[in-house]
Amino acid sequence: MKKTDYLAAKRRTQLADLIFYIFNFLILGFVVLVTVYPFLNTIAVSFNDGFDALKGGIKIWPRIWSLQNYKSLFTNDRIFNAFKISVSRTVLQTILNVFCTSMLAYALSRKEFVLRRGLTTVLVISMYVNAGIIPGYMLMKNLGLLNSYAVYIVPCLIDTFNFILVRTYISGLSDSFIESARIDGANEFRIFLQIIFPLIIPSIAMTCLFVAVGAWNSWFDTYLFASGKPKLHSLQYVLMSFLQQSQNQSRSAADANSLALSAASGSSAAQATPVTIRAAITMIATVPILIVYPFVQKYFVTGMTIGGVKE
Repeated sequence: MKKTDYLAAKRRTQLADLIFYIFNFLILGFVVLVTVYPFLNTIAVSFNDGFDALKGGIKIWPRIWSLQNYKSLFTNDRIFNAFKISVSRTVLQTILNVFCTSMLAYALSRKEFVLRRGLTTVLVISMYVNAGIIPGYMLMKNLGLLNSYAVYIVPCLIDTFNFILVRTYISGLSDSFIESARIDGANEFRIFLQIIFPLIIPSIAMTCLFVAVGAWNSWFDTYLFASGKPKLHSLQYVLMSFLQQSQNQSRSAADANSLALSAASGSSAAQATPVTIRAAITMIATVPILIVYPFVQKYFVTGMTIGGVKE
């Protein structure tokens, strides 16, 4: 090949690569813009003056800055109590679910356990076949869990999907760890806590993320099992109730509700409206998950590829 032909081919290759990079950048930039814009717009509305937000036209920057929306929420007893319920249920449900699910996964991963196949089959069937809302409600009622805090914890101690992920990860570990511990006289509970649990941290971190996000965003269980007790309402249930209420109101009625909310919280009634309160609640419900996610992100890919490679 002549030198001129080589240089021409090289220039064509560089031009094609440049066009590809530009096209790729534009497509990804558009995806990022579509994804991030609603979040930035919600932040802007939440920090904007309430009556000014009713005019519309707010993009990603508040026209009139105001912290009154967040002051109205954090000084409102219902919102503050709902926030505490959501935080406490998320922490307890995550800890207990991960502990119970991982222990069950360890027990059913042992080949010497004769009932492991039958119990695993029952768990998998329960993941695909659901009895429905009415039988679930009757079960909670017969167990005496209605309008009690335990209804957030007891039904969520075991998660079949997380069980399968953790059991698959445990099955990939060498049996020599367990055999060595047994020779040294360790019982099964000690083997699980001191040998197995530290080795399955990637799957545990991924399970924590799934359980925490599900618990934090859950509102339907509150609607079914604890709606009759306001002290047990979660933040997401309060947000859902407010969203439905504001959607069914006219603009004047929304202003009236805003006045009542601001008056109840002891703030100025001229600055908070349902539009900005709704945005502020959305941010309060979203930010905690955004703070937690970066700490477990490095385990996410590892956990999602569990079982993807077999030796």
